[in-house]
Amino acid sequence: MNVPNHHQDLAVLHENTLPARAYYMPASTPLRDVVAARQDSDRVQLLDGQWSFRYCTSVRDLDEGFGSEGFDAAGYHTVSVPSTWQHTGYDAHQYTNVRYPIPLDPPFVPQDNPCGAYVVDFDHAADPAAPRTTLVFEGVDSCFYVWLNGRYVGYSQVSHATSEFDVTDALREGSNRLQVLVFKWCDGTYLEDQDKFRTSGIFRDVYLVDRPDQVLFDYFTTTAVGPDGTATVLVRGVYRDQAVETGLRLLDAAGAEVAAAAMAPTTERHGYTHAAELHVAEARLWNPEDPQLYTLLIETPGEVITDEVGIREVAVTDVVLTLNGAPVTLRGVNRHDSDPATGPVVDLDHMVRDLRMMRQHNVNAVRSSHYPNDPRFYQLCDRYGFLVMSEADNESHGTQTQFLADDAWDNVVEHWNEPIADNPDWTEATVDRVQLCVQREKNRPSIISWSAGNECAYGCTFEAALEWMKDFDPTRLSHYESSYYRDSKRRYDYSNIDLFSRMYPSQQEMRDYLDSDPDKPLILVEYCHAMGNGPGDLEDYWKVILDEPRLCGGFVWEWCDHAILDGHTDDGRPRYLYGGDSGETVHDGNFCVDGLVWPDRRPHVGLLELKNVQRPARVVSYDQARGLLRLRNDLDFTHLDQAVDISWQLVCDGEVVESQPLVLDQPVAPHEVAEVTCRPRLPEAGRCQLRLEYRLRQGDALREAGQELGFDEVELATADPRNQHAARIAAPADGPSPQVVDDGDDIVVSGETFRYVFAKATGLPTSLQVAGAELLERPAEVNVWRAPTDNDSRIRLEWQRARYDQTTTRAYHCEAKVGDGQAVVTASMALVAPTIQPILRIEATWSIDGAGRITCRMCVRRSDGFPTLPRLGLRLFLPQAMDQVGWAGLGPHENYPDKRQASRHGRYQATVDDLQVGYLCPQEGGSRGDCDWMSITGGGAGLQVSAARPFSFNASPYTQEQLTAARHDVELQPSGHTVLCLDHAIAGIGSNSCGPVLLPQYRVDDDEYHVDLTLLPVTD
Repeated sequence: MNVPNHHQDLAVLHENTLPARAYYMPASTPLRDVVAARQDSDRVQLLDGQWSFRYCTSVRDLDEGFGSEGFDAAGYHTVSVPSTWQHTGYDAHQYTNVRYPIPLDPPFVPQDNPCGAYVVDFDHAADPAAPRTTLVFEGVDSCFYVWLNGRYVGYSQVSHATSEFDVTDALREGSNRLQVLVFKWCDGTYLEDQDKFRTSGIFRDVYLVDRPDQVLFDYFTTTAVGPDGTATVLVRGVYRDQAVETGLRLLDAAGAEVAAAAMAPTTERHGYTHAAELHVAEARLWNPEDPQLYTLLIETPGEVITDEVGIREVAVTDVVLTLNGAPVTLRGVNRHDSDPATGPVVDLDHMVRDLRMMRQHNVNAVRSSHYPNDPRFYQLCDRYGFLVMSEADNESHGTQTQFLADDAWDNVVEHWNEPIADNPDWTEATVDRVQLCVQREKNRPSIISWSAGNECAYGCTFEAALEWMKDFDPTRLSHYESSYYRDSKRRYDYSNIDLFSRMYPSQQEMRDYLDSDPDKPLILVEYCHAMGNGPGDLEDYWKVILDEPRLCGGFVWEWCDHAILDGHTDDGRPRYLYGGDSGETVHDGNFCVDGLVWPDRRPHVGLLELKNVQRPARVVSYDQARGLLRLRNDLDFTHLDQAVDISWQLVCDGEVVESQPLVLDQPVAPHEVAEVTCRPRLPEAGRCQLRLEYRLRQGDALREAGQELGFDEVELATADPRNQHAARIAAPADGPSPQVVDDGDDIVVSGETFRYVFAKATGLPTSLQVAGAELLERPAEVNVWRAPTDNDSRIRLEWQRARYDQTTTRAYHCEAKVGDGQAVVTASMALVAPTIQPILRIEATWSIDGAGRITCRMCVRRSDGFPTLPRLGLRLFLPQAMDQVGWAGLGPHENYPDKRQASRHGRYQATVDDLQVGYLCPQEGGSRGDCDWMSITGGGAGLQVSAARPFSFNASPYTQEQLTAARHDVELQPSGHTVLCLDHAIAGIGSNSCGPVLLPQYRVDDDEYHVDLTLLPVTD
C-alpha cells in the first residue's frame, strides 16, 4: 500500500497532533491518587490489552488496504500492548552503543523498512458532559501512522514522547476500530542512538481522554519562596478555545485548604493567557529528605484536574548548586527503562521497586538517561524525594563513527557535529525533542534540571534548543554534556548552559577545573562505570566531591544490567543474552551489562559500595588517646540527630567485643562536624577497629525504621597489633627437624604427619600431604593473571601482549638444608612466558618446621618495560571437597583495594560456592582482602594461612582460564578443583572500561615485592 513518506522527511515531524502539554489526567471529580489516575479517572479509557498484529520485514509487504474501514485482519497474530516486537517473538534483539544499526545516511533509512501493523477493536460510550475525545500514545518506537474507523488520523515520531490526537470526529458510539502502522526506522532514528537494546513497537500505554468542549488545555506551575517562610505558587494556563471559569485550590498533606484563587487574564507569554497566584503562609518546602507535597485542584465546569505541587527553588549561588537556598549534593544514578523479560515496557510496580532500592542504598537523584521516562515515574520521584535530571530523547552518537578519508578516523571530534548537531536542517527536530520533554514534565518539582540530550556533539541545533529551554523555564537549570567536545570551526554559544558537565573525568581533571576559577558548578553526569566487577573508584570520587561544594555530585553509570531473559538452565539459573547472542552482526557485546543491579534487580556489590560511600555521616577523625571522635553530617537538609541513630562497636581480631549507642549531645546541622566522646576498652594485643553504624531513626515511604544506612571503621592501635589467631598460625613449633631427601628432580621434606615435594625445576611445591591426604592436585604456581574484569578491558590488551596469561615458573637453582629445627628450600627463579624475556626474578625460601608449617618468603623483582601486574601471589589447586572457608578480614562481600567500602572487618564462614559472584560475563570476582588469616577445609584435610601483612584470597570452583574464555555465566562448569589464589597484591578494579586509568595506589607495579606467607596444612 502507499504510505506517506513522513518517516524520512525532516519537514514533517508530526501531523495532526495536538500541541505538547503538561501531563495530567482529568476527571469529573478530584482524584485520590494522581499516580494511579489513568486507571481511576472516569474520563480515561485505557486501550491496552490484546491487539491484532502482523510483522513485516519490509513495508513493501504490508497488506493492501491497511488503514481502510473494511480492512480484514484475519490471520493476524495477537500481541499485548504495550510491548515490543522483539520481546514478543518478532524480529531480533540488537544491542549497539554508538554505532547506528542502519547506514549513516541521514535523514534516509533503508527502503526495506520493517514495520508492525496493529489493529484493535473497542467500544466507546459517549459522555454528554465530555463530548471531546483525544487519543494518546505515550511511547511508540520509532514512528507511527494512525487510522480510526477508516479515517486517517495523523502521524508522529519521537519514541519516548507523548503524542495526542483529537479523534472526536472519527470516533463512533459503540464499536470502533483503531489501526496503527509502526516503522522500525525513521529520520528520528538518527536522534535516538542511545546506548541500549534497539526495540520497536507500541511500548507505553494507549488511551482515550473524554473532556468537555471548553477546558483548560495546559498549565505551568512554578513556585517561589519568600524570606519570611511564605511561598507563592504561580499557575499559568491556556484554554482549548475559549476561557472558562477556573478555580484553584491548594490543599496540604492533611487535606486542609491553605490557599485558593481564580484564573484571570494575564500578559501572554509562551502561549499562556491566564494566571493565578496562590499564597502559602508557613510553607512546607519540598526537598529529597522531606518531600512535602501539596495537592492542587484545578476546577472548571464539568472537569477537575488533580495535581501535586512541591514548593522549592533551584539556583546556582556562588558556583554552588542550591535547593531552597541550601547546598545540595546529587547522589545519583543513570537509569534506563529496562526489564529482562519486557525490555523498555515497565509498569508502576517496576518503577516503585527501582526507586525503593535506590532509596535503600542512599541514592537521592536520577538522570533519565537518555530520554523522558513514563510520566508517572516523575510523579513517584516527587512523592519519594528524588532529584531528577530529565533528558530529552536526543542522541546522535553514531555520527562519531563516520569515515573521514583525510584523517582516517583520527579527528572525529572535528567532524562529529557536521551531519546533524551543527546542521540547520535538524534544528526543528532538535528543538522539538527538547520541547516535548520540557512541556510534558514542567510541573514536576522533582525535576531540577533539563538536559538537552546526550552525546550528539554541539552546534546550531543545540544553541537553539538551549535558548528556548532557558527562556521557557528559567526556574530550572540547563545541562548538555556534549558541549564539552568542542572543535575549532567557530565560536559556539554556551551561555544557556548552567552546569559544566563531564563524563568519567579523573579526579585530577576535576581539581584542575576547580582551580580554573569556574563560573559553573561541575556535575559528573556519568562516572564510575559499574560494569561487571565494579566500579572501583567510588570512594576516591566522593572524597573530592564532599570536600568541594562546587562539585554538585553526579550520576553513576548505570542503574541496571541490560540483558534479555532467554529462559532458564536445567538447574534453574536464568539465561541472559546480550549483544551478539541473537544472530546480529553489528553489536557491542556485553557493554550493556553495566549496572549496579542484575537485570532482575538483585544488587551487585557495587550498589552496596555506593550505599556506604554515600552514607549520611562520616568519621572525620578519631583521637584515640583522648577518646574524641569528630563526626560530619553529610545530609543536606536534616540534622543528623533527627534522622540517624548511631552505635559503636569495638572489633578485635574480627570479633565484636563491645557495643554501645553513641549519643549526640548536641544538634548536628547539615555539613557540620560534631565532637563526641567514645572510649572503648582496648585489649593489650590484637588487631582492632572502632566501627560506627548508622541506622534510620524513623521509617518513610520506602524504608523501615532501623534500616542500616552505612558504617565507618577506624583502625585502632594496640601494644601488639597482630591478629592473635594469625600469630599462633605463624608461630614456629618445637620438635624434631623435618627430614630432607634430594632425588635429583625433587626435594622431599617430610615429618611425622606430613610429606611435601618441591620440584627443583620450578622451585615450587608439587605435593602437600598431611596425614596421608593430598592437598595439591596440581603443582603450585606463582600467579600474576586474573580473568580480566570488564573494567580491565583496556589494560588486558597490555597484559596479554606481555603474555601474563601464559606464564610458567622456572628455577635456575634449587637446594635444601636442615638447621635450627627447620628444613629450608631455597630457589632462584623466574616467571617466564613464550617469546619474551623473564617477567619476574624471584629469590624464594620455603621454611618447614617439625609441625609441617611452611613459611614462604619471596623477594620478587619486576623486569623493566612490563605493564602493571593483575596480581602477585600463589595459586593452589586443592581437592574439590575442600570447600569450607573461614577468614578474618574484610567481608562478607567481595572486595578489592579500591572497592572495599561495602565490607567490614570480621570473622566469616562461607562455602566456596558462596564466595562466587556470578557476573553475566565471567571475570575476576570473589576476592576477600585485608585478611589476617584464612582457612579452607573439607574431605578430611585443610589449610590455614596467615601472613606478615594483610593479604587477599580467592577460592573458586573455576580456573582463571575458564573465566577468561567463557562469554556467559551459564557456560561455566566446575573445574574439579578448589582453586585457591593467595595474593600478596592484587590490582584494583577502577572503571576504565569508560573511565580514567586505575589510580597509581591501586596498581601492582612496584619494582620489588617481599611476599611472606605461612601455610599450615592440617587434618579436617
